[in-house]
Amino acid sequence: LEKEQLLDGRYRLQEMPGGRVALPMLQEKVDQLWLPQEMPCELVHIQDPIPSRAARRQTPTQKLRDEMRRLLGESLSKELERDVPHAWQRHGDLVLLSEDSFRAAPWEKLGPVLWETVASALGARRLARRGRVLPDGMRSPSVTLLLGQDGWVEHVDNGIRYTFDVTKCMFSPGNITEKLRVASLSCSGEVLVDLYAGIGYFTLPYLVHAAAAFAHACEWNSHAVEALRRNLALNGVQDRCCVHHGDSRQVSGANELWSLWSHRTSLSPPLSFQLELWDVADRVNLGLIPSSEEGWPVACRVLKKSTGGILHIHHNVETPPAPVPMQTLVLRAETGSPEGPSSDGEVQHPTDSGKKTLGAKIRPAWQRWAEATASQIRGLLVELHGQPWSTSILHIEVVKSYAPHVHHLVLDLECRPMLP
Repeated sequence: LEKEQLLDGRYRLQEMPGGRVALPMLQEKVDQLWLPQEMPCELVHIQDPIPSRAARRQTPTQKLRDEMRRLLGESLSKELERDVPHAWQRHGDLVLLSEDSFRAAPWEKLGPVLWETVASALGARRLARRGRVLPDGMRSPSVTLLLGQDGWVEHVDNGIRYTFDVTKCMFSPGNITEKLRVASLSCSGEVLVDLYAGIGYFTLPYLVHAAAAFAHACEWNSHAVEALRRNLALNGVQDRCCVHHGDSRQVSGANELWSLWSHRTSLSPPLSFQLELWDVADRVNLGLIPSSEEGWPVACRVLKKSTGGILHIHHNVETPPAPVPMQTLVLRAETGSPEGPSSDGEVQHPTDSGKKTLGAKIRPAWQRWAEATASQIRGLLVELHGQPWSTSILHIEVVKSYAPHVHHLVLDLECRPMLP
């Protein structure tokens, strides 16, 4: 056989003691090696072979595909190649694969050797695969641990340490822009109520970077609560946060608002759990999508009734595609611009990461949603306190495109009681 068919191109020649040289052989080709009898040789196993220059230039995706070809001993069919992922999440030494990875029957037949090879190719020690999010109201993940015994991982965002069990809790890297924005706010001396705290996605930036004086973190998922408590301790802010384990809709006094609210909404009435938490907040975070509307009555109740505060309201807003003026299309054609309109009719400019960012212009649908929300919140506050309140739109933040023509927005709404 030609030497190219025998040698493992992932590694380079390696000097050995005694002036000897080790050739990187493909294990399955060793029995096909022929050398003259006068040339002494022996088979050695090197624990950490030196990668070749070509291997160092390979992307992780290329390396993974090469490993899969080697493992199968044949070229990948189109069907099998579709099962090899081109993207994944990395959390420390654990790689989380997408739900459509390695689903075809030939892969499953390989057993543990498949997962060990995939982990090695991706530089991981543990491996897991995502499933569909469970419809249990808590967005619980359906994750299978493929290699390793423990699902707890650590992730660092903007200097904040998060630890969580990937088999029990969700982690959304797509919200990083909003976490960075929250971290840049000036909240010195303020009390925060986070109605959907999770593992501390927003609670921690408020405490660690925005300098909030104290936070009340509400969460009903017991697995997320465990991670939240660990994260508060990891970042040294456990003394400035009270964790409320339960349904955040059940703030004391919120039942009255629900009865007032019932003629406006089809939301289910609250359960029986009660939190003694009201008239405490300078700022309330409502980080629930597709809608945080069920938390609006509670947010109004926990705001300080004498001074009010700011609500950060998350919502998925449907955005009808905007027509592109003919003049704009002609201009692009004449100038030879490689950028065309997006599905929403806006030009999208690639960022350094290869992703696309939305333009800063606030669309009419977003403004209409913000104004309608401000009006509804104002009505709730008037009904609750029996006096006029004002609501002012401070900012509309576009977090990401959640689906075609649907955008995850955050409305910063200032709410203040009006003087008699």
